[in-house]
Order: sequence, then C-alpha cells, then structure tokens
Amino acid sequence: MRLARARTDDGVVSGEYRDGTLTSDGVEYVVDEDGLLPPCEPTALYCVGRNYAATLEQMEYERPEEPDFFIKPPASLSGHHDPIAYPPFTDELTYAGELAAVIDVECRDVAVDEVPDVVRGYTVMNDVDALDQQGRTARKAFRGSGPLGPWVETDVDPSAIDMYTDVAGERRQEANTELMLFGPHEVVSFISRRFTLQSGDVVAFGSPANPGLVEPGDSVEITYEGVGTLRNDVVGPDEW
Repeated sequence: MRLARARTDDGVVSGEYRDGTLTSDGVEYVVDEDGLLPPCEPTALYCVGRNYAATLEQMEYERPEEPDFFIKPPASLSGHHDPIAYPPFTDELTYAGELAAVIDVECRDVAVDEVPDVVRGYTVMNDVDALDQQGRTARKAFRGSGPLGPWVETDVDPSAIDMYTDVAGERRQEANTELMLFGPHEVVSFISRRFTLQSGDVVAFGSPANPGLVEPGDSVEITYEGVGTLRNDVVGPDEW
C-alpha cells in the first residue's frame, strides 16, 4: 500500500494513494503526483553515510565499524517534484539516491528483529550535498537538501532492492540494497539506541558511489524498485 500526503481544498490530508486518487477517511481526492507533499512529518532525518563499499572506494574513506550518521533538520525537507534551488554559496552541488524508512510509532532501543514492527514503510530520499562546504551540517542540512517521496510503500522487503539514479537522462547510480555494509533493520536499531524515534521520523540508509555534480536545468530521478521514483529538477540560485 502507498501512503501519501497532499494539500487539498479540505487542507492537508493523508491516506492511501492509488492511480491518482488519495483516499482519506472514506473521502476520495483526485491528486496527481505534482500535488504530493513529503509523505511524512519528521522531527528529524537520520542519515547514514559511508554505507556502500563502492562509496568507500570512490571517496577513499575507511570502512566504519558501526553506522556513521548525521542529522538533517525538518527545515531541509522538500517533496516530490519540488525544485532543488542551487544554493548561491556552493559551486559543487551533488545528489545521493537513498532508501529511507519512515518510523510509525515512538520507540527506542529496538532490537533488530523488531524493526519491522516500528517501521511504517519505505520511501526515497535525495541527500543533496554542497561538497565544497566545511562540515556535514553546512554541506547537507540547508533548505531544500532533503527531497523525500513520492509516498511511503508499506509492503516491501528493504534487504534486496535494485536502485538507480538518472541525472538529465544519464544513468549515474545503479546498485542493490544488499550491497549495504549495514542493512536497514540494523541501522534503525542502531539509531534507536541513541535517540527516541518519533512517529514520522526518517532513517536514510546511504547511497552507492556518486559519480558527478548537478547543474541548473538537470532533472534528478531516483528509483528504488517496488518503492517508487523521486523526481526533482535543479533550478538556478536566483530561485534560492
């Protein structure tokens, strides 16, 4: 089942999304994908880096002994088809196609085998990164750096999903989640031992090797099979 959020004449509604129709409390709303909002309202986005061997090789990172994470604030969030404004403070903007879990219930200290019980489902995130900035917060936590969507897929096994990222029609990333160093359930459990996760929070699992930058005019399409495709267009700094 696909769970989505959209702005309607009745305000923001959440419900099951199917074939352009969002059903909430028995009421049907006609909503095309352009009208979808980020599919959850997180208090934080917990993002794991260095989680694919190919990324370690590309960036000459050392293999981490445990999940290496950082936090994006809710202010970084944007939705499917929202533009990514090229920040005026960077000359090196890049992308990262990531699978992300959406937490369903407040939880902490979750065992690995209990993670499916606390996860609502999975969605797609673009971890937009200003590579030439100093420190992860400056690089990754700015406005619009967290496109998320288009919906939450509740019926999917995250352990072996094919993914690919196309930029301006060119295939830039291609991998499978089975190549992660730390699997999705392991990551959620790890994060839950350090934070009390809230309903709607996001845990993103990192990106495979990231070969290139984006420029204004580029489209970025990130697909996780069985989950969905997140698309955003890069626009110029004048729209920042």
